[in-house]
Amino acid sequence: MKKYLDVLKKAELFQGIRETDLMPLLSCLSAKLRHYDKGEYLLAGGEKTSSFGLVLSGRVQVAVDDFYGNRTILAQEETGGLFGESHACAGASSPNDGFPFNVSAAEDSDIMFIDCCKLSSPCTNACGFHKQLIQNLLGIVARKNIALTQKIEFTSKRTTREKLLAYLSAQAQKAGNSRFAIPFNRQELADYLSVDRSAMSAELSRMRSDGLLVYNKNQFELL
Repeated sequence: MKKYLDVLKKAELFQGIRETDLMPLLSCLSAKLRHYDKGEYLLAGGEKTSSFGLVLSGRVQVAVDDFYGNRTILAQEETGGLFGESHACAGASSPNDGFPFNVSAAEDSDIMFIDCCKLSSPCTNACGFHKQLIQNLLGIVARKNIALTQKIEFTSKRTTREKLLAYLSAQAQKAGNSRFAIPFNRQELADYLSVDRSAMSAELSRMRSDGLLVYNKNQFELL
């Protein structure tokens, strides 16, 4: 776990925690480290768990796969990001019906799992960092709720072009520049926006011809 100390120091969950407290904190939380290969499931739909994950390396995706194999990406987490925290916290206080989504490794990833029960309940040592952790977690959950609302705004647009413009405009605003990189490849972007990949690629070509944007792989510029 020590080799990921730099990641832990920068992670939003541990903001306000002194570096000297990080290792004792992880021991108190009974944190567990696991490695996953690309494509492997970290959590499967219907699985019951009171633990959530923090990405130490790699990249994971939270998605819904329907009966016919159609995939919708709900969120993506890179180094330092959390996943499954809302469901874990709900399950820690009452019985739950199982994790409603699938979480898979988009690339080889190392994940630290934390039991929400350990985080929310003060330990016998009365560690002072529990309150700070809960405050940090609350902020993360609130920001993710806002991000999910924004995704609904993207996917509620009527046409593929409108969905692309809404998403790319938001990415430009986030980057503070008309030139920016998105965290998805073409198939992942199509899955995120709930559109057909071929239709989306064709629409991107038309948008480039119309002088709306230029792009190369995941690099975009709005004109």
